[in-house]
Amino acid sequence: MNITVFCSANLLDAKYTAPAAEFARLLGEAGHTLVWGGSHAGLMGQLADGVKEAGGRLVGVSVEFLRHKSYEGADELVTTPDLAVRKAELLARGDALVVLVGGLGTLDEVTEVLELKKHGHHDKPVVLLDTEGFYQGLRLQLERMDAEGFLPRPLAELVAFAQTPAEALAHLTADRI
Repeated sequence: MNITVFCSANLLDAKYTAPAAEFARLLGEAGHTLVWGGSHAGLMGQLADGVKEAGGRLVGVSVEFLRHKSYEGADELVTTPDLAVRKAELLARGDALVVLVGGLGTLDEVTEVLELKKHGHHDKPVVLLDTEGFYQGLRLQLERMDAEGFLPRPLAELVAFAQTPAEALAHLTADRI
């Protein structure tokens, strides 16, 4: 399976990097392909290193203005002209999507993916790995949107929340059965 992962390109505390490293190991050991932002920086680079060390394949999708941060060990590296094309490419290349901790770029990516899914433009599984309760605020907001009628599909059809890397991967394989 090609698994697109959205996450931070910043160096982060071990409370965030350890679960990401575990997810990378599980992904690689299961023979999956990581599709990610193509960067060697921060959590993105650590994720790619972990997948590669565990035997997984790497497909990076970078953007022209960040080309200097591209991961040199990728099996395939695509460079797009802008962030909009990059997001479309990341979505198109993944069979499923996992969101690890991240900043505004990650939030932008996950909200666009959920908006497209809401309107039926894809039906790929989307899982947020809620490390250290990082996405509790987003989850609360999405639950309110669901309860108050802002979502045309039930929230459970749009996204799953996982507490552990193994649970995140299990959501993806369960959705494919």
